[in-house]
Amino acid sequence: MKAIVVMFDTLNRRYLPPYGCTSTYAPNFQRLAERTVTFDNCYAGSMPCMPARRELHTGRYNFLHRSWGPLEPFDDSLPELLRELGVYSHLVTDHQHYWEDGGATYHQRFSTFELFRGQEGDKWKGHVPSSTEGSPPPSAHTGAGAHQGAHDARRQDAINRQYLTDEADHPQTKVFDAGIEFIETNAAQDRWLVQIETFDPHEPFFSAKRHKEHYRRDYDGPDFDWPPYAPVSEPPEVVQHARDEYSALLTQCDESLGRVLDVMDAHNMWEDTMLIVCTDHGFLLGEHGWWGKIVQPWYDETIHTPLFVWDPRSGVRGERRSALVQTIDLPATLLDHFDGDPTPDMEGRSLADTVAADHQIRSHALFGSFGGHVNVTDGRYVYMRASVSPENAPLEEHTLMPTHMRARFAPEELLETELAAPFPFTKGVRPLRMPGTTFGNLNAYDFGTLLFDLQQDPQQLDPIVDDDIELALADAMVELMRANHAPRSQFERLGLPFTGPVTGEHLLAQRQQRLVAASIRT
Repeated sequence: MKAIVVMFDTLNRRYLPPYGCTSTYAPNFQRLAERTVTFDNCYAGSMPCMPARRELHTGRYNFLHRSWGPLEPFDDSLPELLRELGVYSHLVTDHQHYWEDGGATYHQRFSTFELFRGQEGDKWKGHVPSSTEGSPPPSAHTGAGAHQGAHDARRQDAINRQYLTDEADHPQTKVFDAGIEFIETNAAQDRWLVQIETFDPHEPFFSAKRHKEHYRRDYDGPDFDWPPYAPVSEPPEVVQHARDEYSALLTQCDESLGRVLDVMDAHNMWEDTMLIVCTDHGFLLGEHGWWGKIVQPWYDETIHTPLFVWDPRSGVRGERRSALVQTIDLPATLLDHFDGDPTPDMEGRSLADTVAADHQIRSHALFGSFGGHVNVTDGRYVYMRASVSPENAPLEEHTLMPTHMRARFAPEELLETELAAPFPFTKGVRPLRMPGTTFGNLNAYDFGTLLFDLQQDPQQLDPIVDDDIELALADAMVELMRANHAPRSQFERLGLPFTGPVTGEHLLAQRQQRLVAASIRT
């Protein structure tokens, strides 16, 4: 048995033909849907990029304990578990966060790996700034440093693109070249997994010119393929241009996907090879008046993700599944494929029976990012619980790997560090506990606690107020948080009980906060 995982970053299901989109040219995604099972109710869990990848290794939520960071010493890791089963694993990727401080322990878990440079602000090609390009950046641990970091990333991206003038040089192209090389080299071998992972269609939406031809319009405005994570202030024609740039890059991704399907056809791999095509999250392209992610709640466009699975054991293809599934289910699914069992710490479950017959494996799904809303859905209703105080306190980070995305924790961040008691999943190890900072600077209090009915309001434009539904979802949220061994501080931050039942008083704790948030939104 073998397995191929094709992972895209920032793949928005609303732009894919199998999910009803008619404006994106993506014939291979349609072809994929005909060869696999398409999931209609897949939700990501821990956000964004590296927290999502930690879930792909560990099969458990991590956003309630820690922000962006590496694998922890006590973490289970899928590739290592597969190695114990005699399965060889190989990673090919251009996702530059793997070789930054906050992601450096992930790719080393694979048997072998290949990394390709040049995506986004990857610190790749060296051009010394001129004296007119600004002063040296301030500390990376300050707000000013974060602003400077964004400026530096855009400057670096402009430099990188100078070396990517041919589509053959594009990092995505090289990733799929290498992935297909691995498949063709090892097609006759057994018990291997390859993860072909591209950063695309993540912003900036940098694609080959020929893919843009599918979206030609009369547009003479500014180049705009890298929207800021901010409210939309651009005119409609610029918003549409950004959407077209995203679609063009998605079309390039579609062509790369087609190459994988071709090689599976050529080697008749459908008989013994599992195929999973997935993503970490989506992206707001003007919906809700926002660009991006992280700086606003995790709306449907960003958290309700596409998922396609071919399981040669059941042989089901061309069908859809309504069962509620999540990213945390993929490790257990792959272990099951190779006759392995999930570890006791894994919260995800194998999708084998769900692929075969739409077997339900959960009633509710939890999701969020560190310090933001904690969210739960039953597939119809989505409940976004905000902090009960504007200070968003208490918020505590628990880690033995104190690094941010691109920097180590500063000494001043560690001054209040203490050893916490072990969690059940830390294998007896006491993690460090320290004051935490909301990832993405989202103040969930300002947005307020929100409840949406996706059946009546799929665009999530009109929050509803229904105490019975809210109480049921709050109860499910608490149950999942307790099962995840969330720290007491998270319950206090959200005004939820660490022990005992959820009551109407816990809903009243949000009433004033909702009024404040509503006034801010309007």
